[in-house]
Amino acid sequence: MKSARTSSQAWLAPGKKTGKRAALLSVLAGLLWIGQAGIVARALGALLQGGPVQPILAGLLFALLGAARAILNYWSETLAQTAADAVIRQARDAIVRAETGRTDDNPFGGAGAIAALAGEKLELLGPFLTRFGLARARVVVLPVTILALAFWLSWAAGVILLLAGPLIPVFMALIGLAAKEASARQMAEIGTLNDFLVERLSALVDIRLLGAGDRVMAGFAAQAGDLRARTMAVLRVAFLSSTVLELFAAIGVAMVAVFVGFSLLGALSFGTWGAPLSPEAGIFLLLLAPEFFQPLRDLAAAWHDKAAADAVLEEVAIHAADPGLSLPGQGARVPPLPGPSAVTLRGCRLPSGKTLPDITIQPGERVAVVGASGAGKTSLLRLVAGLTVLDQGEVHVAGQPLSDANADAWRARLGWMPQAPHFLTGSLRANLTLGRQGDLAHALGVAAATDVAQTLPRGLNTRLGETGGGLSGGEARRMTLARAILSSPDLILADEPTADLDPATAKLVTAGLLSEAARGATLIVATHDPELVAQLDRVIDLAAAG
Repeated sequence: MKSARTSSQAWLAPGKKTGKRAALLSVLAGLLWIGQAGIVARALGALLQGGPVQPILAGLLFALLGAARAILNYWSETLAQTAADAVIRQARDAIVRAETGRTDDNPFGGAGAIAALAGEKLELLGPFLTRFGLARARVVVLPVTILALAFWLSWAAGVILLLAGPLIPVFMALIGLAAKEASARQMAEIGTLNDFLVERLSALVDIRLLGAGDRVMAGFAAQAGDLRARTMAVLRVAFLSSTVLELFAAIGVAMVAVFVGFSLLGALSFGTWGAPLSPEAGIFLLLLAPEFFQPLRDLAAAWHDKAAADAVLEEVAIHAADPGLSLPGQGARVPPLPGPSAVTLRGCRLPSGKTLPDITIQPGERVAVVGASGAGKTSLLRLVAGLTVLDQGEVHVAGQPLSDANADAWRARLGWMPQAPHFLTGSLRANLTLGRQGDLAHALGVAAATDVAQTLPRGLNTRLGETGGGLSGGEARRMTLARAILSSPDLILADEPTADLDPATAKLVTAGLLSEAARGATLIVATHDPELVAQLDRVIDLAAAG
């Protein structure tokens, strides 16, 4: 429990200083109401007793304190929001950095669960920091101050508040246990549902071919219904807590009002420190009683925000607990690594336990890497690109060992063509250049993609989604080729470049790759395509090597 609390405090640290300032301002704003209540009580008391009344002065003082209170509240909420934004931003940056630097799968969950955590779940820290944090600070100061004033004016009113007040925290603690458990279940189900959706969307073509759409929809509906039930459980706890606590607050205020009313009517002769309760003191108590319970009510209303935040912080800590294997390099844009584009693999074993053969590829070679699915073709390409960490062995590139220090410079010389095209949510131009310099027209021409770009609604300015919306499978593959060869790389790594393409498109992609090889680029292609293999210089059969 102590380590979990320490971890939560570490994630909340970026907003701690600003949050304390916000809490202080919120408390000061609450204390100003005591002054306003005193002004109203004095004016009304004097009016009831026939004493001198200065309504203009009283109204002016009340308005000044009200304006100051409004300013302090606005300032406090602004600072609290700033603190919340800082916490969420740092946590989100940490998650994104961790995921972009990983070379293995995260045991926390799939892409859907991680996206849900970095997106909608982290936003739940906002209400916790802006509502619960301020309410908690007010609870520490305001009820105690009002209780002391109540006892000073009337011990009976103080006893009423003292008996009614602690019931609220007790019930908050009891309800809070159920709220935290319900929120944790809801958070877990959100991540599971996102993973389920991502997996099914990635296999959408296969699902349609197999005619399994109805079964998948039924499974998704069942999981969505489970999430709906968990969400309603959280809401039931929230509404139950608010109802119970409002009841106790209303009873406390009513009891104070009854005592004050009967005391002023002369029906009660006890409850004060000797002298009868004056109208001014009675009005002051009536005005203070609701404010005694208000911070507790605010805290109760924000209690489910705390439960949700605790569940989110626990997931953030679980995500950070296993950093996995870090991608070599920093992802920085640096000058290319000098030297020949030779590649040598010696005694390489991957974390999965797979062992690769010793390989040497000379500059300018055109090499086909073949083997059955799972033989390690993609792993070999990722290893050459510095995208996979070795369990043992070494990789030499450009005459020196590939390491964290030179991985970025080595990757600056590479062109990467993945098996599954991926795009950013941006324009086609941005997806092709990725901020690099190069002859885009030439790259599109070599990839036979010029006509494709011209037929899009806005040409190179057409916005694409992650799946390349607006592009067919073959067109998307040609665009990834254009992206790979944009900066005239010394070494091109292509993973199944002709898979699932019709013969005509496959020939266009093959011609583009061979054109780059003719320019002098080294070509390493993982493929099952015998026609493409026949046009390359050398074949490395991983199955035979194994």
